[in-house]
Amino acid sequence: MAKQSIFGRISQLAKANINALLDSAEDPKLMLDQMVRDYTTSIADAESAIAETIGNLRLLEDDHREDIEAATEWGGKALAASRKADELRAGGNAVDADKFDNLAKVALGRQLQSEKEAKAAEPQIASQTAVVEQLKNGLNAMKTKLGQLASKRDELVARSKSAAAQAQVMDAVKSIDIMDPTSEVSRFEDKIRREEAKVRGASELAASSLDAQFESLEDLGELTEVDARLAALKNAGSTTAIGS
Repeated sequence: MAKQSIFGRISQLAKANINALLDSAEDPKLMLDQMVRDYTTSIADAESAIAETIGNLRLLEDDHREDIEAATEWGGKALAASRKADELRAGGNAVDADKFDNLAKVALGRQLQSEKEAKAAEPQIASQTAVVEQLKNGLNAMKTKLGQLASKRDELVARSKSAAAQAQVMDAVKSIDIMDPTSEVSRFEDKIRREEAKVRGASELAASSLDAQFESLEDLGELTEVDARLAALKNAGSTTAIGS
């Protein structure tokens, strides 16, 4: 029953559709890891069972070969006893001749038995040979499938690492996106702009104060000019009065 179970697992695992199983798995990598372990264990069990089956087949073949050899050997003994019986009978010794004929019959009986056993074993040997070949093919298919599983697992692990690296890069890029108002660079730039605006405001304030000072100077200049003209008018008036 144990061997039958192992042979069934060989067939089932060799026919497994990896892609379909992965599509239905919540975590493909974990499933692949488990499948690799299952296949590795099943292959080891299958190899042990197949080795035992091959061993039993070789025993059958050994017994078959021994039966054929025994049939040949008993046939030779029967022939030798029959000839000896003929010689004794020709020499007038009928009693001993009958003994050797009886020995020949015994040998022929043993020959027939050996031939029957050899013949009976042949279908079983043929069947076991076919089973062994089938199991070997299934085992090879499992080993091929195991290689595919290992490659698929390595591929998924590499893709998972690549995806994680890409996500990390994207997060890093996003964190320094100058167009993103939430980024550190954007906040720093906004701070600088506010400082620059403050400087411009101070400059404008200073400029307006300077303009006011120049305007006061211009007003003072106009007043001085007025006073000068007034003095001139007065001087001119005085001169006219004196001349009269």
